[in-house]
Amino acid sequence: MKMTFRWFGQDDPVTLQNIRQIPGMHGIVTALYDVPVGEAWPMESILALKETIETAGLRIAVIESVPVHEDIKLGKPTRDRMIENYSQTIRRLGAVGVPVICYNFMPVFDWTRSSLAHILPDGSTTLTFEDETISRMDPVLGDLSLPGWDSSYSKEEMGQLIEAYADVTEEKLFDNLAYFLERIIPVAEEAGVVMAIHPDDPPWPIFGLPRIVSNMEQLRRLTEHVDSPANGITFCSGSLGANEDNDLLDIIRHFGSQGKLHFAHTRNILRTGPRSFQESSHLSSDGSIDMTRVLEALYETGFEGPLRPDHGRMIWGEKGRPGYGLFDRALGAAYLNGIWEAISKTRS
Repeated sequence: MKMTFRWFGQDDPVTLQNIRQIPGMHGIVTALYDVPVGEAWPMESILALKETIETAGLRIAVIESVPVHEDIKLGKPTRDRMIENYSQTIRRLGAVGVPVICYNFMPVFDWTRSSLAHILPDGSTTLTFEDETISRMDPVLGDLSLPGWDSSYSKEEMGQLIEAYADVTEEKLFDNLAYFLERIIPVAEEAGVVMAIHPDDPPWPIFGLPRIVSNMEQLRRLTEHVDSPANGITFCSGSLGANEDNDLLDIIRHFGSQGKLHFAHTRNILRTGPRSFQESSHLSSDGSIDMTRVLEALYETGFEGPLRPDHGRMIWGEKGRPGYGLFDRALGAAYLNGIWEAISKTRS
């Protein structure tokens, strides 16, 4: 296992120096954030990012993510041009030694929460998803503000995009994902890169939009459709664990045994009701997921890939990007490293 940390570039309040000082830190999970979705990433920008990170004494472990354009998800005629640009980005990332690309196939919305600063009894704040709150929201009316997309679309553009998905069923969305995979996985194989799809977050449909990467059956279907070592998954304990019907250990063992578990997000969540949860500290006793059992399953399958603490609370008065402060994620990294060391020493 290689401990890694998400970094959002030069504008991130969490610096590379901060990250390097976390014990056991191996690499950086990052991306280019100024390239319009659908365009190929410039090689000079990739090289500059690589140099910045290596100068700080770290390395790029994962690119998270190369976003998939909505035209690809919708199966529009323009998708072939977008896929060729995506393929060019894969080739360039492979050429500079990037081993893993994480991506998702969620329509319109990336990870979705109803609150970004829910106050916990200890005074820290966290991300929450309350189904009742989300069900009352209408993104077309503009009464929803979420990270990652809220400044990307005008109200009119959002309405048009939601309307475009009106006739897109789960089966049609899978067909569009299959079309995408059939074209990019051979490119990834040639480039020496593995693709790791991230599960839907949360793992159920929202705002009437289909979701097709939410459970074991769906993950198996997409990895088996293009059966290649380059076509794998990002195991996310928080995303998949929000649905108590998902057997996290079974998912790890299945894909780990096939060599298709390429990246791991390990965070805890506390389920608070049907389709509702709040993000907790990484500590097992604070949430609904037994993190020791998760890491044991990863260890037993021989997982040697990058792993990162995922969303953290905002603690000790820290201000910053919701879910991505320094302190709680650093505590999470230390906690996960401690569990891993204990497992490895007692199993050797």
